[in-house]
Amino acid sequence: MENHRILLVEDDQNFGDVLRSYLEMHDYAVTLAKDGLEGLDNYRKGNFDLCIFDVMMPKMDGFMLAKEIRTQDGDMPIIFLTAKAMKEDVLEGFRIGADDYITKPFLSEELLARIQAILKRSQKAEDQRRRKRIYHWKIPF
Repeated sequence: MENHRILLVEDDQNFGDVLRSYLEMHDYAVTLAKDGLEGLDNYRKGNFDLCIFDVMMPKMDGFMLAKEIRTQDGDMPIIFLTAKAMKEDVLEGFRIGADDYITKPFLSEELLARIQAILKRSQKAEDQRRRKRIYHWKIPF
């Protein structure tokens, strides 16, 4: 089975490196970007299964990055992983279309469980869309 591909956008290089290594230890292929613009560039070049964004970043914050990605792909799973824990921030994240919003500090095992749950739902939804397309194009004789 091919590893799921994750786009991780985190401006704290040390934290990003540790999180990337942790996810790679659990069989995810991770691309790390240091700011929102680099993240958007990587997104456009890559084929990702899930995105994890910090919110407070230079050049383009995580909310703006998610909005841009949502214009290109409304189904891309997005998790915000951020220190912004105020109710307004959490609600804004979900308004933008986040599949989850996790505040720092967090339990690494919980992050893994949430990633697995989102990928599982995402895969089921993709399978259903694929079956509908096949059924739609089936010509009855």
